Amino acid sequence: MSDPYAVLGVARGASAEEIKRAYRRLAKRLHPDLNPGKPAIEKQFKDVSAAYELLSDAKKRERFDRGEIDAAGNERMRGYRFSDRHAAGDEGVSLDGIFAEFFGRSRRSAGAQPGASGGESPAPSLRLGFLEAALGGKRRVDLPDGRSLDVKIPAGIDSGQKLRLRGAGGRETFVAVEVEPHPLFTRKGRDIHLEVPVTLAEAVLGATITVPTIHGSVAVKVPRGSNSGALLRLKGKGIAGAGSAGDHYAKLLVMLPDPPDPELAAFLERWIRGHAYEVRGKLGAI
Repeated sequence: MSDPYAVLGVARGASAEEIKRAYRRLAKRLHPDLNPGKPAIEKQFKDVSAAYELLSDAKKRERFDRGEIDAAGNERMRGYRFSDRHAAGDEGVSLDGIFAEFFGRSRRSAGAQPGASGGESPAPSLRLGFLEAALGGKRRVDLPDGRSLDVKIPAGIDSGQKLRLRGAGGRETFVAVEVEPHPLFTRKGRDIHLEVPVTLAEAVLGATITVPTIHGSVAVKVPRGSNSGALLRLKGKGIAGAGSAGDHYAKLLVMLPDPPDPELAAFLERWIRGHAYEVRGKLGAI
């Protein structure tokens, strides 16, 4: 993905609301559950999600527009030149020194100030996607001297935690992790939370629906007579842990037809005459 604006089909000056509407429209059409066995559409859905993840964050959007980061959220290296020692391939240059110089320079270019101890570089940081951090795996990091390093990402790492990298001679560098938000999932400890829209018929009559999780889509039974706010717990579908995995909680949101259905409105007008019920009693007097 080279241009998130083009992926979402919006102008560079689009408002946050326009970006959100474009994402929702595309996500509904391209969701893998509606297009099984179509890898091209699945890739397009991932690109749309990544584009929204970047443009929905005001700070990242500004940095992308200024050319400081690319569409994946990685620091651009435009205008960065290695010192003569690096260019000459000096064996005495350790990996931790490379990371400290590269990430420190990148952070300063983004507006960070040098440390108070006479110009020390800020601690290096590494941005991870939400699913990448939740599931773990390996990330290939491109170093400024043209080499690449495979970094192991432990499942469940979160913003503020650090990865330990071993450099030349056994020296270590600690890289602070920044986890990007996800357009659908939120994290609470090792549990994952997701709001799931359901139709009025699904809520009243019950249904089996497909719900996305960080591990893939699963079939979930909506109990008959479910209300908005009801939580469906999917045990073990959260983030893996040393003892046991967290859970996935699907919060139901009952949605009326949009635009409103005249037949439904006429039915409810007749029905409510003999079936009035109280829903705000717990609020008390205001």
